[in-house]
Amino acid sequence: MKAKKAVLLFTLMLVGESIFLLPFVVTRVFRPTFLKVFDITNLELGTAFSLYGIVAMLSYFAGGPIADRYSPKKLLITSLIVTSLAGIVMALIPSLATLTLLYGFWGLSTILLFWAGYIKAIRQFGGENTQGKSYGLVDGGRGLVAAVTASSSVFLLAAFLPNVVEQATNAELSKALSSIIYVFSGVVLASAILVWFVFPNDKIESANANFPSLKGIKEVLKRKSIWYQALILLCGYVGYKCTDDFGLYASDVFGYNDVKSAHIATISFWTRPFAAVLAGILGDKFGHSKMTMLSFIILIAGSLVISFGILKPGMEVMIAITIASTSLGIYGLRGLYFALFQESKIPLTITGSAIGFISVIGYAPDIFMGPLMGVILDNNPGSLGHQYLFGVLVIFGLIGLAATKLFQKSTQ
Repeated sequence: MKAKKAVLLFTLMLVGESIFLLPFVVTRVFRPTFLKVFDITNLELGTAFSLYGIVAMLSYFAGGPIADRYSPKKLLITSLIVTSLAGIVMALIPSLATLTLLYGFWGLSTILLFWAGYIKAIRQFGGENTQGKSYGLVDGGRGLVAAVTASSSVFLLAAFLPNVVEQATNAELSKALSSIIYVFSGVVLASAILVWFVFPNDKIESANANFPSLKGIKEVLKRKSIWYQALILLCGYVGYKCTDDFGLYASDVFGYNDVKSAHIATISFWTRPFAAVLAGILGDKFGHSKMTMLSFIILIAGSLVISFGILKPGMEVMIAITIASTSLGIYGLRGLYFALFQESKIPLTITGSAIGFISVIGYAPDIFMGPLMGVILDNNPGSLGHQYLFGVLVIFGLIGLAATKLFQKSTQ
């Protein structure tokens, strides 16, 4: 029985991250390379992200009630397969218009049939008394999957390019990036096969499931704690979106080449497993809302260092420490977002609806952060744009801190 649970835990970790490899991890690790190969600006990439966010927002709303009615196994397998197939289109290095539509499709495929069912599966896995540990372990494992995948793909990029990376032609960069995207698509497809063999065949389906009932959503909207939890997620997710900038930050401010800047981006990935697991376990012991406040404080402190322009070329150790510590706060929050359900005592019967509503608000940065980052970075070349961006993150961190305090009061 323990072996089965361990395999299920590993599967939750793998699928939870592999579903987002294509729309997010590719650009997070290889942003400078991605912009060169597709010949687009930060704003144009941000617009594609924005379309993803708009479609995802509608999908979160509809996906919550669906997860209360249907088996996670069927939902996740379908989602993983169609997401993987769409990766083949990206590997062909399409036009900006096609790329933008592709992100819109991923907003549907990675959320509507996946997200709420996935979070509900984690809650069922964790039981009532170890929610923080459960979410922390899963997100930490997701982080480990992302870190291993990211680091491996950076080495692949280096292997595909000439010895002198700076002399690589655009055609060589394009071929290398395409190969990496094909590998990512294969990982997503393999995850679907694993779900088929590992996930239990839950009999959640209702005989009357013509269309999801809105009863659960009405119950969710009555609870103040849910609104505060949604705001906490929104502010923390702004931090997560800002991790997209670490590679470009290293390239623009410190002059690192494509491979070295990608290595800097992976520092954040390797922080995630430790941050999420530690935050989840400590949350079970000391309170999830208390650990959420601490995570926001760490996020704010790290962002202040970047926004004040304290880091300079040649300060490699300080650069690594700052990125790691800021990521510690950001990813600590990821291990706590949904564990807060334990403090707010949300019944399992409306968990899908609660996840759907919180996600609609909390993941709104998928809509506005891409264009906002594009405008800030494209209009303020060099160090200044990155300083402004992390100044914005400081503001959201302070709002998140206040929302967490209000959440504590509403649940006492």
